[in-house]
Amino acid sequence: MKILVIGSGGREHAIARKFMESPQVDEVFVAPGNLGMVQEGIQLVDISELSNEKLVEFAQKQNISLTFVGPETALMNGVVDAFEKANLQIFGPKKAAAELEGSKDFAKSIMTKYGVPTAQYATFVALAPALAYLHQVGAPIVIKADGLAAGKGVTVAFDIATAETALEAIFSEPNGKVVIEEFLDGEEFSLFSFVHAGKIYPMPLAQDHKRAFDGDKGPNTGGMGAYCPVSHISEEVINEALEKIVKPTVAGMIAEGKSFTGVLYAGLILTEDGPKTIEFNARFGDPETQVVLPRLTSDLAQAILDILDERPPVLTWLDKGITLGVVVAAEGYPTQAKTGFALPELPEDLTVYYAGVTKKQEQLVSAGGRVYLVAQTGADVASTQEKLYQKLAKLDHTGFFYRHDIGSRAVK
Repeated sequence: MKILVIGSGGREHAIARKFMESPQVDEVFVAPGNLGMVQEGIQLVDISELSNEKLVEFAQKQNISLTFVGPETALMNGVVDAFEKANLQIFGPKKAAAELEGSKDFAKSIMTKYGVPTAQYATFVALAPALAYLHQVGAPIVIKADGLAAGKGVTVAFDIATAETALEAIFSEPNGKVVIEEFLDGEEFSLFSFVHAGKIYPMPLAQDHKRAFDGDKGPNTGGMGAYCPVSHISEEVINEALEKIVKPTVAGMIAEGKSFTGVLYAGLILTEDGPKTIEFNARFGDPETQVVLPRLTSDLAQAILDILDERPPVLTWLDKGITLGVVVAAEGYPTQAKTGFALPELPEDLTVYYAGVTKKQEQLVSAGGRVYLVAQTGADVASTQEKLYQKLAKLDHTGFFYRHDIGSRAVK
């Protein structure tokens, strides 16, 4: 069969690579993809992830058996609705269900209505009442732009001045809308589940590192690295998260007439009162995908087809060791990434997922903020870190930077 993956980053590279492993899959296309993917036989399609009509036409012309949507922008653009209207098989939520990610206010309203544990919040559409509320509740506080922000629309403000600056930035844009949330203290982790028709198939936990620099310093990013599984989070906590957060949310979306199909990403935090929800995303996370999917030992293509046909899928995972991934980003990311730097010569024993790259005279060069991710699977966090960072240290990273402490929370 033929598979189409929509998107262009490291997440889509990991999804496409896993589909390539299936004995049932003859060809994998990625639209638009990136030039780092072609080295392993993935075929690029020069169609924007936001061109629904062209994507549908391509899938029809190529007799695509299954389309998998990577990015939230495509979901919020209604690509699933367009494919389903054309009777094409696609895995992802419709636009109405993708509002769980597309609007933080909508997500909070769902959580409140269906009793899902989360931070207390208030939503504002004007600066003055938002500032008044801020001064009423004080800091620390969390400021969230309501719409999509590529993982960078959240400010955790430990003082009033930082929060005020964040609010002013949000309301400097047209149609500004903000969710102001209670600050929750605890350890964050990511719980992904395949979801369809009310059925939930959870994956191993991952934990990403959002801040740009070592020691969780610097601005929020889309993610600077991740590891899977998160063995110090107990099965009891995971089960509590599934029962109190994921299940009522999925059931609530059905009750709202917005049944969710796709990958539901629950961004969670373990507080003194148990796990609570920070946010929902309507798709795989990046960079977590690059450390979760390599641990899948069964056939992804068959699993997705089974889920869509409402048959119990076979999902088996590595049950030992750890997979660690480190993002190599362009200098200046996440504010103003410098582009055009040649990537170092990457050794064959390094597992690489490409993201913000293009080619210049047959040489891969940086073309975005997060350029590529390198991954390593090993017996434990400490030894896996050591091996991966030794490999990175040998490379010329002029024009790039990366964190040196990915996974360190797991070894404290």
